[in-house]
Amino acid sequence: MDAKSVIACRVAQELHDGDVVNLGIGTPTLVPRYLPPGVQVTLQSENGFVGMGPLQGEPQPGVVNAGGQPCGLVPGAAFFDSAMSFMLIRGGHVDLTVLGGLEVDRQGNLANWMVPGKMVPGMGGAMDLVTGAKRVIVAMEHCTRNGGPKILERCQLPLTACNCVDMIVTEMAVFRRDDDGLVLEELGPGVSEDDVRRGTAAAYRTSPTLRQMVLPGLAA
Repeated sequence: MDAKSVIACRVAQELHDGDVVNLGIGTPTLVPRYLPPGVQVTLQSENGFVGMGPLQGEPQPGVVNAGGQPCGLVPGAAFFDSAMSFMLIRGGHVDLTVLGGLEVDRQGNLANWMVPGKMVPGMGGAMDLVTGAKRVIVAMEHCTRNGGPKILERCQLPLTACNCVDMIVTEMAVFRRDDDGLVLEELGPGVSEDDVRRGTAAAYRTSPTLRQMVLPGLAA
């Protein structure tokens, strides 16, 4: 059970039938694989369409997701220009966005677009999405490749936006954010609360209903 599958499977439970959803590149693109039965969502991509679906057959020129990966379209999909795309986002018509993160902090600040000194291909629509979508979930691995924490008391990297994150889902934990900070709600498979505390550099409260993640999409 790899970390990305655990994260994507858990995030999929947050999508509701009829939602308009924007998925960031990387792990968030795995989320549709684990949608619960009966849940249909419309995937919006900031590069100009709604109705994104899995790739079937040969890739079509120009039909790519926001990360430039070939994708497919579902019946009823529509293309439009960037102005329309960002009008949808800024106008509050996206129910949920799921993005990766480099750092998230206790105040719900997010850093996910650059590391100083490294090449930045572009931030895409992240700044608009985290301020325009009705709900923001950060889907990321709990620690860096070097084992350092990514959930911090204060972000150190340049911010994408402030006070924008509603939920953090990692392979180790699910945190919800309220007005007083982060609340640990769920533990990942085989993970203890002590494991989470060792891998987290932010203060948080533990929910009285703390439970293990339920991942039916990975049960088989």
